[in-house]
Amino acid sequence: MAITTQNIFEPYTFTSGLSVKNRILMAPMTTSSSDPNGDVTEDELIYYKRRAESGLGAVITACAHVEPLGVGFPDPLGADSDERIASLTRLATSIQDGGAKAILQLYHAGRMSNEDLLKGEQPVGPSAVPAPRPNAAVPREMTEEEIEATIAAFGEAARRAIQAGFDGVEIHGANTYLIQQFFSPHSNVRTDKWGGDVTARMAFPIAVIRSIQQAIAEYAEKPFVVGYRISPEEREEPGITMDDTLKFLEAIADEGIDYIHASVGRFFGGSIREEDNRSRVEMIQQHIGDRVPVIGVGGLQTLKQVKEALEVTPLVSLGHALIMDPDWLAKVKKSRDEEIFQAIHLSKKEQLDIPENLWNMVTKAPGWFRIEE
Repeated sequence: MAITTQNIFEPYTFTSGLSVKNRILMAPMTTSSSDPNGDVTEDELIYYKRRAESGLGAVITACAHVEPLGVGFPDPLGADSDERIASLTRLATSIQDGGAKAILQLYHAGRMSNEDLLKGEQPVGPSAVPAPRPNAAVPREMTEEEIEATIAAFGEAARRAIQAGFDGVEIHGANTYLIQQFFSPHSNVRTDKWGGDVTARMAFPIAVIRSIQQAIAEYAEKPFVVGYRISPEEREEPGITMDDTLKFLEAIADEGIDYIHASVGRFFGGSIREEDNRSRVEMIQQHIGDRVPVIGVGGLQTLKQVKEALEVTPLVSLGHALIMDPDWLAKVKKSRDEEIFQAIHLSKKEQLDIPENLWNMVTKAPGWFRIEE
């Protein structure tokens, strides 16, 4: 059944029992603004709380690495040690104090990292196949023991999220990071139980889901969601196809997760690998939406765009829109949507509560954001 536009401010309850007060979430976005040891900074706490206070149903944080070899960005958020629990507690509390549910995104960069970020260590991956980008490092193929340890590390990171007071975790199985690397025929050419045909390549992500589910069963004392973020296709040949993803979604649904979070550039955009203009998000919704709720994302900035998206998926997440205007939802609720900022306004820097590193990233990358004085 299509979600009508007036349902933006209706609550939604996930299978786990967690309820969000409306259908708008903050998408996970890297801030590169944490302390060198992986602890959240005061600037990040202000950034998240400010956006939570606009009335969002939930905030999904920047990705937090589950192992030291999982770092993929400068100044990253960490969930790789019990020493990070105090930091994670501050992060969860800042979001919840703003009135939103707090969801911690967990990831491992795999071959998308480099020796500089890993303090001289070689990146790891399912196979010794470099990423298809300039100057990409050749990763070291993970041993079976390392694979098992990484699966356990995801479970341990989920435990820390529970102990820190988060309301859920999102498994980052998208954007070419390690979990996607195991599912991809481009990056995974293993011949053991962790590689092979499309079904065999699901083994690692499914094991990660189960490791996290086990931690929840053991430690969670209140409803706690598990979401899965997925990139539906890869440009490379061989690479992940839409047919692969539709099969994979069925396997993910069988694991009893709470939501699927599509990761695409445009909500209504077509294929990135073939001549097919059908919306990948709509295809995901049509295929699995009756079993698992889908969060749609991708270039949604105006109220009109969000309304159109909510006629397809029951929930949407906003990324760029909430960087440009932390008060996006508050303005919508007050029928002041014509006042929503549609660009990064350099003159409004002090009003936006964006950490300095993130500010430099978004204002200095050509074409990433619309920039105005």
